Amino acid sequence: MPSNDLTLAFDTSAAHCAAALLSGGHVIASRVDEMARGQAEHLFVLLENILSDAGKDWSDLTRIGVGVGPGNFTGIRISVASARGLALSLGIPAIGISSLEVQFGGSPILASVPAPRDQSYIQEFGAKVGNPRLVSNGEAQTLANNSSLPLSEALLADDLVRQIARMAAVSTSTLPPAPLYIRAADAAPPRDPAPTILP
Repeated sequence: MPSNDLTLAFDTSAAHCAAALLSGGHVIASRVDEMARGQAEHLFVLLENILSDAGKDWSDLTRIGVGVGPGNFTGIRISVASARGLALSLGIPAIGISSLEVQFGGSPILASVPAPRDQSYIQEFGAKVGNPRLVSNGEAQTLANNSSLPLSEALLADDLVRQIARMAAVSTSTLPPAPLYIRAADAAPPRDPAPTILP
């Protein structure tokens, strides 16, 4: 990676708002703000601060890295939409990286990311690559024992966003980031009938 490349990575797929700035393979700034709500309002303030602290500007960026999930449905949408909008406005690529790919790191493993309600998002990376899915924590442990693959440990948000930055910086993907949803949203459609629209 050329030393003048500058990658901004961020993730809001869990109860945090995390960002890292990578230059020449080295993280020059990172920050994680733990928060259950409010990522949409906080994300760009965080990104501005990361850039400002490093003496950089939006126009200095050469690529965007973004966590695409799995995780919180709304959080994933916030990050992916922000990354796609930034990439379009700045004319630079945005690379989506799943937290399961980060856990994989190149070694055979049963990648696991904590999910709500004593569950885990898992994906097998070994002789074959499985599809990501949602299972109970007990089932994740059983699958790891039966497959003889080690079960990954959960990463802290700062480690996660730093790895997203590193992986995005060397990615050759040309596809725009897309959300990795494992389960449907918890939201239910309204019970009231939709209003009649008059011509």
